[in-house]
Amino acid sequence: MASKKYTLVLALLGLLQTASFAQTQNDASDAYVFDSSKVSVKNMPQYNEFKNNQYPYPARPKDQWEIGGGVGGAFIFGDRAPLVKKYLGGPTGSISIRKALTHVFSIRAGYSGSIASVPQQIPHYPGDFNYGARNETHMGNLDGIFSLNTISHYRGDPKSNLYVFLGYTVAATRVKIYQKVDGAYGLHTLYYPTPGLFTTFGSATINGRHAWGVLHAYSYGAGWTWKLNDKWNIGVEERITKPIVGNDFLDGHQQGNSNDSWSYSTFRINMNIGNKSTRVQPLWWINPNDYVYNELNIQNHQKPKPVILPDGDGDGVTDQFDLEPNTPAGAAVDSHGRAKDTDGDGVPDYKDKEILTPQSCFPVNADGVGTCPEPQCCKDIKAMLDTMMMKKQNSCGLSSLPSITFKAGSAKLSKDAMSILAGAAQQIGANPTCNVKVVGYAADANKRSQQLSWDRVNTVIKYLVEKGGVSEGRIIFSYENQGESNTVDLQPTTETGPNTVPAPHPQYRTTK
Repeated sequence: MASKKYTLVLALLGLLQTASFAQTQNDASDAYVFDSSKVSVKNMPQYNEFKNNQYPYPARPKDQWEIGGGVGGAFIFGDRAPLVKKYLGGPTGSISIRKALTHVFSIRAGYSGSIASVPQQIPHYPGDFNYGARNETHMGNLDGIFSLNTISHYRGDPKSNLYVFLGYTVAATRVKIYQKVDGAYGLHTLYYPTPGLFTTFGSATINGRHAWGVLHAYSYGAGWTWKLNDKWNIGVEERITKPIVGNDFLDGHQQGNSNDSWSYSTFRINMNIGNKSTRVQPLWWINPNDYVYNELNIQNHQKPKPVILPDGDGDGVTDQFDLEPNTPAGAAVDSHGRAKDTDGDGVPDYKDKEILTPQSCFPVNADGVGTCPEPQCCKDIKAMLDTMMMKKQNSCGLSSLPSITFKAGSAKLSKDAMSILAGAAQQIGANPTCNVKVVGYAADANKRSQQLSWDRVNTVIKYLVEKGGVSEGRIIFSYENQGESNTVDLQPTTETGPNTVPAPHPQYRTTK
C-alpha cells in the first residue's frame, strides 16, 4: 500500500514539474536592482557602489515572508500496513511561516497535528492479537527548503515553485489500541516510545489518558506550489517523518524491528506578508538571472570606457595614422598629420613668412620668401589684412547691454536694477575695447522731465563707476527727447564722449 502511495505522489510531482516550465516573464522583475527603497540600510553601501559601477553585484533586496497552512491525510507506515484489508488513516492540519535566505534556500518553522487510525491486522495464528489502534500526534518542525526551479537561463520569474526539504522535528505522540476489557472493546491500552538518547516520555495515567511520548525525529519531503498572484499561491506537499531512534510502536503493534513513520499528504494555501512598497516577493519567486539577461539584451547600466587613441603631438591625427608624429604644437596639418605647405615651397606654413610664394619666385630662403619682388596683389592683400586686424582690435565685442527701468518720478535704483547693473558691469569689464553710452529720455519741452532724465543717467553712471568698477573714461553721458521716459538704455559703442554734462535744470533735481 505504501509503495503505491509513493508512486502516485512521485507521478503527481513529475507532472507538476513539467507544467511548471510554462512560465511568464515579468518585464519589471529586475526593477528592484535600482530601487533603493527595497534595500536594507546594511546593504546600502553595496547598492551605491553597484549603481556607480564600482562593484559588479547588486545588493540583496528585502523580501516578504510567507505564512501558510495545509489540510490533508495522515498515515502511519509500520509493520501493519502491508497486511491490512482496509487502510483508514486520518486527518492532518498544519500552519507555518517561511523566510528566504537566498533565491534557492529558505527556512520554514511550523506545526503539524494529526489523528491516524490504524486498522486491525490479519491474524497469523490462533491467539495472535489483531487489535486496531489510533495514533495522536503534535509536531513542531524546522525545515530547510531547496527550490529546484527558481534559477533558469531560459525564462524569467517562475510561475510555480518545485521544492524539496529536510528538517528536524519534535513529536509528541500517544498510541492507543482497541482491547476487550470487562467484555467491551475500546481504547484502553497505551503504547508509548521507549526512553533513550533521542526519546523522552511523560507519565502514563489510568487507561492511557494524557500519556504522551516525546520523540526527536527528522522529516523530509517535497512539494509544489502554483502562483495565483503576487500575494497568494496554492500547492500540494508530501512530508515523511521518522524518529531518529527507530520506533516500532507508532502503529500500535510491535513486530520485528520495523521503524514506523508518519506520512502527511496535504493541500496548502500560502500568503506573502510584508510591505510591497519596500519589499519584493519572497526570493524563490524571483529568478536572479533576470537582471543579467536583461542587461545583456539592452545595456542600461554598463558604462564602457571611451576608447582613447594616442596622439603624441596633439595635432588631431592619431599616431597610428600620423605620417609626421612630431609636428610642433599649433602647427596646421593635413589629414595625414603632416605640416601644411600651402605654396609647396618646401617650407611648412608654421615657418613660412610668405605662405603664397609664386612658383616663378622659387627657390625660396629658409623663411619661405621667394627671390622675385612682391606683386601688387600681395601688397593689397597684406594691407587689407592689416586693416581687418586693426578693425578687429578696435571693434566692440558686446552686441547688446540691458536697459534700466525706474519708477515714475523716481531716480532711485531698485534692487532688481542694481542686480542688472552689476551683471552689465561684468560684461563691460570683460570687453576692454568697448565703451558704453548711458542714454536717458525726457518728455518734450518739460523741464522737470529733462532734469529727471539727467538725474537717472547720472545715478546709473555713478553706480557703474563706484559699484561696478567701470572706468569713467569708458562712459558717455547722453539723454534725448525720443524714447521711454522711465527707461535708461545702456548701449555698447567704440565712440568716445563726455562722461558728464551739466544739469539742465538743477532747481528740479530729485533724490527720490
